[in-house]
Amino acid sequence: RQAVTNPENTIFAVKRLIGRRYDDPVTEKDKKLVPYKIVKGDNGDAWVEAGGKKQSPSQISAMILQKMKETAEAYLGEKVEKAVITVPAYFNDAQRQATKDAGKIAGLEVLRIINEPTAAALAYGLDKKEGKTIAVYDLGGGTFDISVLEIGDGVFEVKSTNGDTFLGGEDFDMRLVEYLAAEFKKEQGIDLRSDKLALQRLKEAAEKAKIELSSTTQTEINLPFITADATGPKHLTLKLTRAKFE
Repeated sequence: RQAVTNPENTIFAVKRLIGRRYDDPVTEKDKKLVPYKIVKGDNGDAWVEAGGKKQSPSQISAMILQKMKETAEAYLGEKVEKAVITVPAYFNDAQRQATKDAGKIAGLEVLRIINEPTAAALAYGLDKKEGKTIAVYDLGGGTFDISVLEIGDGVFEVKSTNGDTFLGGEDFDMRLVEYLAAEFKKEQGIDLRSDKLALQRLKEAAEKAKIELSSTTQTEINLPFITADATGPKHLTLKLTRAKFE
């Protein structure tokens, strides 16, 4: 809800920024896609600004880890002080260190930083199998990655990794937002992309529609009073099929 009513102060997808310099091409691309401010940190890294306060991606990530720590403690009924944190296989040393810093800020002793595909392979018990080469695909909220791992004697070696840091659930939502905005402009002659509040309502509706299309072949997007002009309020109503979305 905050993302709709307060888009400029709602931080999301900060993992794309962690450990990155402000002048990194990925940072430049991200600045065009998010409603919040990405600013230059004191150390030249990409930081975010919300409510007039500058914070590093590590500090934002620490809030998420703190919440996860509390959830784990509530479930286990005991204190959680140590953790193993996973990161994409392509993360460089700066990104890994920034992730470790986030754990420390959250009050955790980070025992190890391990690669996400390695963690996935462990979860499937592949370390118990005899030596083999496997491919792990990872489609997340912001990235789509593939890693080739070699497993032998319980040891995992990442042989190769590649991916797209702008291809994930967030990007599927934004593609749908673009489509909805284009259809509305075609029908009403108003570009909703210039209205931040309308844009966030579109984003919320796009995510909801995406989820619904996982279990149904068609859904309806209905956003009353999305905007207004001299002739009065405007509403957005549109049927979307799974085939069209895909």
